[in-house]
Amino acid sequence: MIFSRLASIILRMGQFVFAAIVLGLTAYFLYQRSRHGVGPFGRIVFSVIWSSLSIIAAIIWVIPTTSSMTGYVSDFVFTAGWAAVFGLLVRYFDGVNCGSAWNWTGFSLSRDNYCGQWRAAQAFSFLSLVFWFATFLLGIITVHRLSRRAAPHGSRV
Repeated sequence: MIFSRLASIILRMGQFVFAAIVLGLTAYFLYQRSRHGVGPFGRIVFSVIWSSLSIIAAIIWVIPTTSSMTGYVSDFVFTAGWAAVFGLLVRYFDGVNCGSAWNWTGFSLSRDNYCGQWRAAQAFSFLSLVFWFATFLLGIITVHRLSRRAAPHGSRV
């Protein structure tokens, strides 16, 4: 049980970090959109909102209680949301003159590399998706273990 609690803390911290990076990048995209009219507004707003919700949830659920580890349904919802963020970022990137969305050689966090920033946002949204899915699986395993422990070994009447 200590392994699952430690894994939960590490995964939640990763979720927080990745969501914060995506929030920072997409907030900067939103800023660029307001100044220069560049970028898709709806996709960026969805990414900002989902990143913000993920940060709040990761902070709340980093405390390793049984309820934070067995709430795997919410982890699955966040996994689906991050899949949507990743898909929206990749779909928009296909229409920009930055090459293939799957060629991540120009990965960058510098302000003068717009294509590299989009690649970074895509990469960290995918990593966030992976971490939320891992907590979903950890929650299922934890619930399965707890239900096996709570089940009576023999019914005596």
